This record gives sequence, structure tokens and C-alpha cells, in this order.
Amino acid sequence: MKIPSTIWTLLIGIVLTLVSLWFGTNHGLLPTAASEEASLVDGLFNAMMTVSIGIFLLVEGVLIYSVIKYRRRAGDNSDGPPVYGNVPLEILWTAIPALIVIGISVYSFDVYNEMGGFNPHAVHDAPITPQAMKMPGAAIAATLSDTPPSTEPNTNQEKAAEAMQDPATAEIRNSDQIPQLRNAPGVGSVAPTIGPTPGNEGKPPALVVNVTGLQYAWIFTYPETGVTTGEMHVPVGREVQLNIAANDVIHAFWVPEFRLKQDAIPGRQSELRFTPSKEGGYPLICAELCGPYHGAMRSQVVVQKPEEFQQWLQEQQVASNEDLKKAVAVNPAELSPSEFLTPYTHNMGIQPELLHQIHN
Repeated sequence: MKIPSTIWTLLIGIVLTLVSLWFGTNHGLLPTAASEEASLVDGLFNAMMTVSIGIFLLVEGVLIYSVIKYRRRAGDNSDGPPVYGNVPLEILWTAIPALIVIGISVYSFDVYNEMGGFNPHAVHDAPITPQAMKMPGAAIAATLSDTPPSTEPNTNQEKAAEAMQDPATAEIRNSDQIPQLRNAPGVGSVAPTIGPTPGNEGKPPALVVNVTGLQYAWIFTYPETGVTTGEMHVPVGREVQLNIAANDVIHAFWVPEFRLKQDAIPGRQSELRFTPSKEGGYPLICAELCGPYHGAMRSQVVVQKPEEFQQWLQEQQVASNEDLKKAVAVNPAELSPSEFLTPYTHNMGIQPELLHQIHN
């Protein structure tokens, strides 16, 4: 019994669809998802992988079938039949990829919006100032810009001034030596921002961290406590806002497990909000070629339980406190050395008589 070609086409289509759907969600190419935003990116990636696998199998399958089916037979030296094209087929294979690209574009925009990246009210038309012309590459941007003068405030300057109110941040950043550029959306020159997700709009973040990139390290400062560290710690389940800037050249803050990447640009104050969802330590990588030691510009983001994070903050405050009296035991009752140290020495296995002998 000969199976009709329509049935074969239907069966092959079902098999291709099932294989694409399975591989699109079981490819194992992504690292651990450790932020609430990661699921959005993973969904987009899986959708693109599903479509890509389906197209790949279909195209390669047709090619292999054609090579076998229409191969030259032994002793056949005749010319192939002339083929002048098939207009409906050409329209079909042009329309289908166009629809796929449009669909993925709409899906990508929706993911970007859900992550808080789309905020049309956050941009202000403004020119590049003469001070900014001193920065490398600014002359090129200025030649492309015909943005008229604006009375809008310089948001980069405002954000830089706000960050510099923290003494620890001011000690690290040299933004007073870097002109804070104005946003010029007409030429695509704006401060990168991934703001709060739609559900968190209008709510202040649970934690603010100022991030400074410099050749070749990341420095983190916590404005609420004055803590400065080279390793970022954040509480799990709490929204974190990163205020990112660079002291020298362009860097890029990238944590693959968070599915987030944000540029650190001299003269522009980048903002990135995310909510870590899984405890652990995750590598922080600079994803922008920033010099000969770019590959060594790595750090770590540690996601902890809220109570562990608070304990870590307190330890960092004690460790960085210049007043050593706050970091050592204090004798408030004017006790004798043996009386004051007895509770501590007992745990260490030291007898009070030994302390008395040492004191004498």
C-alpha cells in the first residue's frame, strides 16, 4: 500500500515539531537561573532555539533527501530538466521567515519591557556639551547630533552627584574629572537603564549598590552603610538596584546566571535592577574588551539569606571601622584583667591563675 505524500508530509511535520519542542526546552545550554528576570530571558531563548532547530531539521532534511533522491545514476549523462522557478513557493519561503523574525522581535520587546528596560519617559533630548568633547569618541557622536539646546536637567550629572554623596563612593570614583554627558536619544546616546519590573514600579529597591568599573577591577560600595568591597553580596528575594559607572574606559557588568548585562560607560550613570532568586556564588565578568588584562577583570556576586547578608554587612563595617576600640573587647566596669578575661579564657582552656601570674 502506497502512503500518499500528504500523509508523509503531515507525519514528518509532527515529528519535526515534537523534536524541536523537546530540544528547545532540554538543550542544557544555559547556566543556572538565579534571578527572577532569568525566566523571561530563558523563555525567549528557548523559543528561538525551538524555531531554529525546526528550520535546521527541515532544511537539512530536504537537502539530504534531494541529494539521495535526485542523484545522478550510473550511465546517465543527460542534462537535468529545465526549471524556471515556482512563484508561490518563493513567496511562501520568503513570508514564513519574515513572520518568524517579526514574531521574535515582538517577543523580545515584550521581554525587555517586562524586565523594566522600556521607559519612554526617562529620556531627555539634550546636546553633547563642549566638556564632553574632550572625551575619546565624543567628537564622532557630536558630528552626528543636531539635537537643539535643551533646558532639561542633565540626568547623568544628577545621578553622579547623588552617588557621590556617599563618601565611600566618592573616594573611589573620579567622576569630578569625567564630564557627565547629556542624553541625546536622537543619535542613540543615552545612559543604559534596566529599571524596575512593571510590578515594582514606584517602589524603592530593597538595596542600592554603587558599582564602579576600572581597569581591571569591580568596586562595590553600599551607601547605607559605607561598606566598600571587591565582592558583591546581595540578599535573596529582594530587589537590588545597581548604579554603575566607569572611571576610565567602557566596561560591561555581566552575570550569566542572572541573564543580565549592563554597560559601565565613563560619563554616563547606568542603572540595573534585578531580584536574585537563588542562593550561591556567581561569577561576575567584564563583557567589554577594556584593555590587555580584560580577561582577569572578574569578581563574584554572592546571594545570601537576608539574615546572613545583614551579618556580612556588620562584619564588613567592623572590619573597615577606623576606630579600633569598636573592634576589640572593652572593659566598661574597670575590672581586673583576670576578672574581665575570665569568660573568654575559660572557653580557650586558659586558667585564671595563669593570667594572674602573667599580670604579676
